Amino acid sequence: MPNISSFQLPHEFLIVGAAVRIGLFDAIKDGSYTVKELSLNLNVDYRALWTITEALAALGYLEYTDDQTVKLTEEAENIFYNPQSDQYKGFSFMHPYNLLNAWVKLPDVIKSGKPVPRKETPSKAHTKYFIKAMSHGAVPAAQEIAQFCLKNLPPKPRVLDVGGGPLTYAVAFAKEGAVVTVLDLPDVIDMMLPELDPSLSIKMIKGDFTKGLPKGPFDLVYMGNICHIYGEKENRKLFQDAANEIASGGFIIINDMIRGTGVFPAIFAVNMLVNTESGGTWTFDQYSSWLLDAGFSVLPYTEVAGRQLITAQKI
Repeated sequence: MPNISSFQLPHEFLIVGAAVRIGLFDAIKDGSYTVKELSLNLNVDYRALWTITEALAALGYLEYTDDQTVKLTEEAENIFYNPQSDQYKGFSFMHPYNLLNAWVKLPDVIKSGKPVPRKETPSKAHTKYFIKAMSHGAVPAAQEIAQFCLKNLPPKPRVLDVGGGPLTYAVAFAKEGAVVTVLDLPDVIDMMLPELDPSLSIKMIKGDFTKGLPKGPFDLVYMGNICHIYGEKENRKLFQDAANEIASGGFIIINDMIRGTGVFPAIFAVNMLVNTESGGTWTFDQYSSWLLDAGFSVLPYTEVAGRQLITAQKI
């Protein structure tokens, strides 16, 4: 049903996102400064920064000390910088914040049928926020999903994690005994490779999965939240490429939202409309058709840890 309470500006989100963008929270993470000192350190306007710090203090993110310096509240420290806290979000929310500019151009997209043009290659910060968002959202479900994916495979199964640069699922697979190959774009691999635990059986390969996949054979090709980025043509090629690298009797498992199963997949398709040339959310029948044509036998989709998993076996 319509939600008229959403018809308002997300003030807190916009203010906090702007503070992250200018580096305010990082600047006071390990100390406190006056607003004047911060305006000089961050090279921003004093009046504008004072207005923002006042708002953040009112919202509970900042507090003033007796000598009128500004510091993070305990709640803000837990949200941004304490991974052990139940409140922890890090800066994963900056991915949706970075999407705002495209979303407000939705009327233009509807008229043209084309996504909002990208003026430049995403910055390292943008890529980092995207990775953190993907990882933060996946962590609670990763181990349960890994166990589900590996349950019918041989010991030490060979797993290809396509687009798995954030490493959340790769680590979960490896901890369950799998030998994992991760394929992702060079910038993502360069960013995440230093965070890889060398004791885990994970190999990271730079590449573009739309161009091809690493040589198998693999017992499982796992695709986590990548199929919505592209349309039928690209997904058909991807599934055929996967079939070529999967051992006989092996599996492909797709973790993605399925159109027709609720509200969110329909809304998320708008995000893909705004940001991609051909992306969207696809029905189970569409996935089944593409997989069958690639030589797979398709099982009914399964809900695992709140995620929808489509499983197909190579015939």
